[in-house]
This record gives sequence, structure tokens and C-alpha cells, in this order.
Amino acid sequence: MKLIFLILPIFLFSESFISNLEYGQMLYNKPRGISCAKCHGESGEGREIATYINDKTGKKEKLIAPNITNISYIIFYNKVKNSKILKKGKFKTLNYSAMPKYNYLVDDEIKSIYDYLHKGQK
Repeated sequence: MKLIFLILPIFLFSESFISNLEYGQMLYNKPRGISCAKCHGESGEGREIATYINDKTGKKEKLIAPNITNISYIIFYNKVKNSKILKKGKFKTLNYSAMPKYNYLVDDEIKSIYDYLHKGQK
């Protein structure tokens, strides 16, 4: 029991066990079971996800996840949170997006992922 009282202040007054960038990296690689890295690559550089035959043209096409290291935070946030972007002053749903919604990620988690991809740069 005395040991708990000796250790408890360490936990109460310590800032964090991991940094914001480490937390962002952890979330990027496996945010509650779905990995951003599987589609966007190890560092967010984008990658080919699949190839398919276009029903309309009959041609082989590629499904490519975009590079997400060079987009603004507002676009990143909106794509992660609700697959919407600001167009002509109105929010419009992008029905053609293969990007899943991550509605369960809170704002601080999204910011941590973004910071990790940009390595804390502003």
C-alpha cells in the first residue's frame, strides 16, 4: 500500500509516456484496427491499393491512395472525419471516395496523425 502512495505522484505529475509524434505514429499505423499505412504507405507518400477492370471502358485501372504529406490540415481533417471538403462555400459529400470514415477518432488524435506525417513541422 505504501508503494502505491510513493509511485502515484510520479504518474500524476508526469507529462506523458509518449510524445505527440509517437502517438500519431501509433495511430497512423493502427488507429483502432484499420491501418492508414496499408493504403497511404509507410510515411503517407501514397501507394497503389489495387487494380481493377473499369466496367464502362473495359480497361485495367489502378486505385491509388494519394500522398497525404502535402495537404493542408483542414483537408486532412475533413477527409479523415467525414470525407467532405469545402467546395464553393458549401460542404459536399464526395461519393467517389474510397477513403473510409474514421468518425471514432477525436480531434486530438487526428491532429497527432497529421503532426506525425508532417514530423511536427508547421
